Amino acid sequence: MNDPFKGGPWHPFAGLSGFGPPHVERVPTEPLQNPHWLAWNQSLARLLDLPAEPGHEWLARFSGQLEELPWCTAYAGHQFGVWAGRLGDGRAHLLGQRQDRNGIWQEIQLKGAGHTPFSRMGDGRAVLRSSIREYLGSEAMAGLGIPTTRALALVGSDQPVMRETMETAAIVTRVAPSFIRFGHFEYFAQKRDTAKLKQLTDMVVQRFYPEAAHHPLPALAMLSRVVERTAHLVADWQAVGFCHGVMNTDNQSILGLTLDYGPFGFMDRFDAHHICNHSDSEGRYAYSQQPAVSEWNCVVLANALWPLIGDEQATRDVLQAFRPAFERRHTRLFRRKLGWVREHDDDEDLIFRGLLLLHEQGMDFTRFFRALSRFSLDDTSCPVWTGDPFPREEAWSEWVRDYRARLQWEQSGDAARHLLMQQTNPAFVLRNYLAEEAIRAATEGDTSVLRRLETILASPFEDHPEEASWAAMPPGWAASLSVSCSS
Repeated sequence: MNDPFKGGPWHPFAGLSGFGPPHVERVPTEPLQNPHWLAWNQSLARLLDLPAEPGHEWLARFSGQLEELPWCTAYAGHQFGVWAGRLGDGRAHLLGQRQDRNGIWQEIQLKGAGHTPFSRMGDGRAVLRSSIREYLGSEAMAGLGIPTTRALALVGSDQPVMRETMETAAIVTRVAPSFIRFGHFEYFAQKRDTAKLKQLTDMVVQRFYPEAAHHPLPALAMLSRVVERTAHLVADWQAVGFCHGVMNTDNQSILGLTLDYGPFGFMDRFDAHHICNHSDSEGRYAYSQQPAVSEWNCVVLANALWPLIGDEQATRDVLQAFRPAFERRHTRLFRRKLGWVREHDDDEDLIFRGLLLLHEQGMDFTRFFRALSRFSLDDTSCPVWTGDPFPREEAWSEWVRDYRARLQWEQSGDAARHLLMQQTNPAFVLRNYLAEEAIRAATEGDTSVLRRLETILASPFEDHPEEASWAAMPPGWAASLSVSCSS
C-alpha cells in the first residue's frame, strides 16, 4: 500500500521520545472489516495540507490498514476519585505527527483500532454511536472556540461489537498537539521512577511550556501554567452549559484541552446539578462540581510532580491560584454573554441571580442567552424568553429591571451589544437528541444528518435558518435520553 503521508512534513511520534517498553509499545492495529466512510473533516484536512476528497488509500489507513507499527502509551489515573492503577491507550494507536499550516505539530491517532497491551479486559474497539458523538463533540467544541482535541475522519464498518447489545465498530481519527494526560505523570510517580518522571516533564516543558525551562523549578512553573489552562477550560465549559461526564485524571489534558468525549452533554434545561453520565450515580461530575473536580485533579498532578518540586509553600501557592483564575474567566465570559463591556462591582451578584432563576425554573440554557441577545433598551415589554415554558414570569421582573439598569449604566447601545452577544451566545449546540438523530440515521446508512450537523456546528453563532428547528426547544423524547461510560 502506498503511504499517503509520504511527500509531506510527516514525522514519527515524538510525544514520548526516548521511552520504550513497557511505557511505550509499538503495536499492530486490527483493521475494520468492510470499512466505509462516515465523515471526512475537510476544514481540518485543509489545515493539515491533506486532500479535500480522500481516496481509497486514506480509507485503508484510517480503518487500520497500516504498514507501520503505531505507538500506544501507558498511563495511570484516578477514576471517580479512586486510584485505578495502570491504564493506558487501550484502544488508541498513534500514527505519528504532522505539521499544520500554522507550524504546529499535530499528533494523529486512531481510536478503536483494536487491542493494545493496555486494553485490560477490553476489545480495543469503539462503537458507531460513541464514535459519532466524539466526532461531532470535538468539532462542536472547536466551533465554539473552546480548546479541544479534533476529529479528522470517521470510518464505519459492519463488524459486530458487543456492549449492552450488539453494535457495529467504528474508528475516529483524532488530532491534537499532544494526547499526554495527567495520568502519564501519575504513572511514573506511582512507580517511583523519578528519572522517567523528570524525562517526561522536561519533554513537555520543552515542547509546550518553554518559558518554564528557565524557572529554578521547571516542574513547578509547568504546573502553574497547567493549573491556569485547566481553570480557564472548565470556565469555558460552564459558559456553554457543557458537562464532560468523566473527569478522571486520565481524561485531563496536560495542555488544557477537552479530551476524551465519552458520556458528555450540553444541557437543555438549566440544572446546576445536572449529571450527564448515567454511570455517575453519586453526581461526582455534575455540572456544578466540574470546577472543584478540575481543581482536585490539579492537586493530584501536583502530588505526582512533587519529587521534582519539593517546595510545599510554592506548590500551595500555585494550586491556590486555580479558583481565582477560574472565577475571573467565568465572570468575564458571563459578562460577554450578558453584553457587558465594562466591569461593575455588582456583576457577579447579577450573574448569580440570573443563573439561579434559570436553575429554579428549568429554562433552556442556550436559548435563554440567545434570546437575551435581542434585548432592547427601547422596548420595555421585550421578553427575555422565546416560547419556553415560563411558570413564574413575575420572578424575573426584578432581575430584568436590574439588568436594564446595568446596561444603562455603561451606556450600552443595542446594535453593538446585539453583535457582541450573538458572537458569544451560540444559537446551536450539540444537544443529545441531535447526536442521537445522527446516530440513528447513520445506523441505517444515511450520513446526511451527521454531515449537516457538522456544518452547522462549525459556525454555531450564525442563525442558519435552514436548520432553525435545531435551535428550537428539544422534542419531548429528548428528555428520556441518557448516556453512560459504555462505548
